[in-house]
Amino acid sequence: MKKIIAFTLCSFASAAAFAALPPLTPEAQAAADLAKAKTAYSGRVGAYQLCQSMNKVADKFRVAGTPAPAACVAPPPFVAPVAAAAAPAPAAK
Repeated sequence: MKKIIAFTLCSFASAAAFAALPPLTPEAQAAADLAKAKTAYSGRVGAYQLCQSMNKVADKFRVAGTPAPAACVAPPPFVAPVAAAAAPAPAAK
Protein backbone atom coordinates (compact mmCIF):
# COMPACT_ATOMS: atom_id res chain seq x y z
CA MET A 1 0.00 0.00 0.00
CA LYS A 2 2.85 2.36 0.84
CA LYS A 3 4.41 1.73 -2.56
CA ILE A 4 1.19 2.64 -4.34
CA ILE A 5 0.86 5.87 -2.37
CA ALA A 6 4.49 6.76 -2.99
CA PHE A 7 4.12 6.02 -6.72
CA THR A 8 0.99 8.18 -6.92
CA LEU A 9 2.64 11.09 -5.15
CA CYS A 10 5.72 10.86 -7.36
CA SER A 11 3.63 10.74 -10.51
CA PHE A 12 1.70 13.87 -9.46
CA ALA A 13 4.94 15.65 -8.61
CA SER A 14 6.51 14.77 -11.96
CA ALA A 15 3.37 15.87 -13.82
CA ALA A 16 3.49 19.21 -12.01
CA ALA A 17 7.17 19.61 -12.87
CA PHE A 18 6.54 19.08 -16.60
CA ALA A 19 3.45 21.30 -16.78
CA ALA A 20 3.73 24.12 -19.29
CA LEU A 21 3.82 27.64 -17.92
CA PRO A 22 2.16 30.57 -19.68
CA PRO A 23 4.45 32.95 -21.57
CA LEU A 24 5.86 35.90 -19.66
CA THR A 25 4.36 39.35 -20.01
CA PRO A 26 6.59 41.93 -21.71
CA GLU A 27 7.23 43.64 -18.35
CA ALA A 28 8.22 40.36 -16.70
CA GLN A 29 10.44 39.48 -19.66
CA ALA A 30 12.17 42.86 -19.41
CA ALA A 31 12.71 42.36 -15.68
CA ALA A 32 14.12 38.88 -16.30
CA ASP A 33 16.47 40.21 -18.99
CA LEU A 34 17.69 42.95 -16.64
CA ALA A 35 18.30 40.45 -13.83
CA LYS A 36 20.17 38.18 -16.24
CA ALA A 37 22.37 41.08 -17.41
CA LYS A 38 23.09 42.16 -13.83
CA THR A 39 24.05 38.62 -12.87
CA ALA A 40 26.40 38.32 -15.85
CA TYR A 41 27.98 41.69 -15.03
CA SER A 42 28.49 40.78 -11.38
CA GLY A 43 30.23 37.61 -12.55
CA ARG A 44 32.65 39.68 -14.66
CA VAL A 45 33.31 42.04 -11.74
CA GLY A 46 33.93 39.06 -9.46
CA ALA A 47 36.39 37.57 -11.95
CA TYR A 48 38.23 40.91 -12.14
CA GLN A 49 38.47 41.16 -8.35
CA LEU A 50 39.70 37.57 -8.16
CA CYS A 51 42.37 38.34 -10.77
CA GLN A 52 43.53 41.35 -8.77
CA SER A 53 43.78 39.36 -5.54
CA MET A 54 45.64 36.51 -7.26
CA ASN A 55 48.11 39.00 -8.74
CA LYS A 56 48.64 40.58 -5.33
CA VAL A 57 49.46 37.20 -3.77
CA ALA A 58 51.65 36.23 -6.72
CA ASP A 59 53.63 39.48 -6.34
CA LYS A 60 54.34 38.64 -2.70
CA PHE A 61 55.82 35.25 -3.57
CA ARG A 62 57.43 36.14 -6.89
CA VAL A 63 61.11 35.32 -7.18
CA ALA A 64 63.37 38.00 -8.61
CA GLY A 65 63.85 37.59 -12.34
CA THR A 66 60.50 35.90 -13.02
CA PRO A 67 57.91 37.69 -15.13
CA ALA A 68 55.12 39.63 -13.47
CA PRO A 69 51.62 38.13 -13.55
CA ALA A 70 49.34 39.09 -16.42
CA ALA A 71 47.43 42.35 -16.05
CA CYS A 72 43.76 42.19 -15.17
CA VAL A 73 41.25 43.73 -17.57
CA ALA A 74 38.58 45.79 -15.82
CA PRO A 75 35.02 45.20 -17.02
CA PRO A 76 33.26 48.16 -18.64
CA PRO A 77 30.55 49.96 -16.64
CA PHE A 78 27.16 48.23 -16.46
CA VAL A 79 24.77 49.14 -19.25
CA ALA A 80 21.18 47.97 -18.98
CA PRO A 81 20.00 45.92 -21.97
CA VAL A 82 17.95 47.82 -24.50
CA ALA A 83 14.30 46.80 -24.56
CA ALA A 84 13.03 45.17 -27.72
CA ALA A 85 11.77 47.61 -30.30
CA ALA A 86 8.32 48.67 -29.25
CA ALA A 87 5.50 48.20 -31.70
CA PRO A 88 4.64 51.45 -33.46
CA ALA A 89 1.64 53.27 -32.05
CA PRO A 90 -1.41 53.34 -34.31
CA ALA A 91 -1.84 56.61 -36.17
CA ALA A 92 -4.61 58.86 -34.81
CA LYS A 93 -7.25 59.85 -37.35
